Amino acid sequence: MQHFKTSYLLSISFISALGGYLFGFDFAVISGALPFLRDQFGLNEYWEGFATGSLALGAIIGCLAAGRVADKYGRRPGLFLAALIFGVSSLAMAFASGLGVFITARFIAGIGVGMASLLSPMYIAEVSPAQYRGRMVSINQLTIVLGILITNLINYSLRNSGPDAWRWMFGLGAVPSALFIIGVIWLPESPRWLLKVGKEQKGRAVLEKIGGPEFSSSSMDLIKLSLKGNQQVSYKAVFEKAVFPAVMIGIVLAVFQQLCGINVVFNYPSNIFASIGASKDDQLLQTVFIGGVNLFFTILAMFLVDKIGRRPLMLFGALALAILYVVIAQLLAIQSALVGMFLLAAIGTYAISLGPVTWVLISEIFPNHVRGAASSIAVLCLWSAYFILTFTFPVLAKWIGMHHTFYIYSGICVLGFLFIRAKVKETKGKTLEELESVFTPH
Repeated sequence: MQHFKTSYLLSISFISALGGYLFGFDFAVISGALPFLRDQFGLNEYWEGFATGSLALGAIIGCLAAGRVADKYGRRPGLFLAALIFGVSSLAMAFASGLGVFITARFIAGIGVGMASLLSPMYIAEVSPAQYRGRMVSINQLTIVLGILITNLINYSLRNSGPDAWRWMFGLGAVPSALFIIGVIWLPESPRWLLKVGKEQKGRAVLEKIGGPEFSSSSMDLIKLSLKGNQQVSYKAVFEKAVFPAVMIGIVLAVFQQLCGINVVFNYPSNIFASIGASKDDQLLQTVFIGGVNLFFTILAMFLVDKIGRRPLMLFGALALAILYVVIAQLLAIQSALVGMFLLAAIGTYAISLGPVTWVLISEIFPNHVRGAASSIAVLCLWSAYFILTFTFPVLAKWIGMHHTFYIYSGICVLGFLFIRAKVKETKGKTLEELESVFTPH
């Protein structure tokens, strides 16, 4: 039986996943800061949506840049650049002198988020043995939700620090950014990228550190076979007939993960709970509960993704959210305090299914030779969908009523369930090379 050096594998996976922590920080910090930003800058629903969604616009640029950096220079330099951007943008947001400066800094933060959202799960997938890959890639989602929870706790602790509390909320992001920069310096390069660019000895050394000589030899044979004849790759290759079906599945799953609507609960809890009469303190406290539930069920998902499998969890998540959103819509319509309980149920459902599992699938369904470019396109679409969701929510809530928006998200979840049932195949336990024959026709 193959024995792996799990301590080494875990350490490099957690360091790479610090990008996920910073993703979670920039994603969550706005929820606590919005009540202060509304007062500071006099935001209406359009500027509120744009200030929140500007992160996604930067993330789109980050995804495009990360795909090129990952394929040309390697995964490690891309992670280092993302860490640097996180640190600089956190300080820029904290010291923003006006709304324009703040939005520009949040856009730049989005570039780092986009790069990390692509490169962290890709890196972990490429260093992980097949039987552990789902659990290892889920570490990235775990650090995202840790970032969300810790940020929500800090936001709540700063709630009574005066009108400039939001500056501390954003500025504290420089601390984990510095830790990420230090960690990336220690990381090895992805062995699959090293073999792709002809650095066989370095690739072999990394694989041996993960699983020993036998694992290294067998992995190298599979990687070389999958890369044979495919050394020169451009974005055009992603749209070739043999690859595009897998790319389309990745794109639809990425878009669905956002348009399913759960991120309005993460980003706009103050709006939602204010609509049922909650105070500002209660609004911030609810973000802590949301972060705690998110963390618990993400940890549970890490143990289930390689046992139950990706497809059953995705099907469960889509259908359960569709049902929960109908209940939430009805409770919002009558301004019932019970809405909080069902919102937490929706968070838990997402955290055990669509949240982590979508990232696992995106990291593993693309062929080796186009993984960087294909992943960047899928994640780019994910961030585009996130911008659409976060920009439109305050506007839709004002135009048609907050409860009606949740009916829309329920309908989207039904469509997502039907797509997953028809197109998504199970991937657990298969090597990245074996999956090429599952998702790409020959």
